[in-house]
Amino acid sequence: MSIVRFEILSKVIELGSFTKAAEKLSMTQSAVSHAISSLETEWGVTLLIRDRRKGIALTEIGQKTLPHIREVLKRIETINQEIALATNLETGIIRIGTFASASSCLLAKLLAKFQKKHPKIEFKFYEGTYEEITEWLQSGIIDIGFVVKGKTNPSFDLVPLWKDKMVVAFHPEHKFLHKETIDMHDLEKEPFIMPTGMYQSHIEELFKEAQIKPSIRFEVHDCTTIANMVQEGLGVTIGPELFLKTQQNIKIGKLNLTSYRDVALACSAISEASPAVKEFLVVAKNVFIEPNNTIDSQILFN
Repeated sequence: MSIVRFEILSKVIELGSFTKAAEKLSMTQSAVSHAISSLETEWGVTLLIRDRRKGIALTEIGQKTLPHIREVLKRIETINQEIALATNLETGIIRIGTFASASSCLLAKLLAKFQKKHPKIEFKFYEGTYEEITEWLQSGIIDIGFVVKGKTNPSFDLVPLWKDKMVVAFHPEHKFLHKETIDMHDLEKEPFIMPTGMYQSHIEELFKEAQIKPSIRFEVHDCTTIANMVQEGLGVTIGPELFLKTQQNIKIGKLNLTSYRDVALACSAISEASPAVKEFLVVAKNVFIEPNNTIDSQILFN
């Protein structure tokens, strides 16, 4: 049984294409197809459904075996990293799931610090929603992911990073500009741009606590589009300070009701993570967690 065939199958499923997998692995498409066919022949089962119109899909047995295949590949990666550490050589890859504001405001700072100490470690990034990142962690597609407490699997090990305050965003010439604190009731008659998706639940909880209903003019999914609409004076919005403070030509103000989303790094099990992943979490702890924050640092080193 060849580990290489496991890598090929995992890559085909990840990219959803024999052609893309072949390009990524620097192989011919026929070699990729042959590798999977030979694995199916060896096991006596069909792992993939090949449909020209619908594309590639896993069979029932394929769905059952893929998580185990990914776990084997992760174990091999861990072995290689342990050997590299023992011989004073650094190697390995860290697969990280992230969402937009975490990528721009937290990940860059963390990577800069980590790469100074470990320049040979490679990274692969997957950007998605809270739900997608949780699914990727559970299925083994990623090693660690940026998550929000309460919006992910409670069984994951977490390293808390940032308490991201929810704030109001408005046009620079809006009347809110001169308010030190904006009351939730001041938003009741304002044309409101409601984000749909990741942090919508945080906003809905604020309006529920204030016992008012927003005057929703637009419902928009993309964060950057929302910021652009605020820039054009089409309405006001509520969102995470981490993202909104980076946007040009808009102003932000604090609310009379305090709400945070707690951003953390999640791992399915830190104790079973590769040396590179453990070290990444240690660096994250040192970069973001204040000395008076309590965290069981012992778990990061065992």
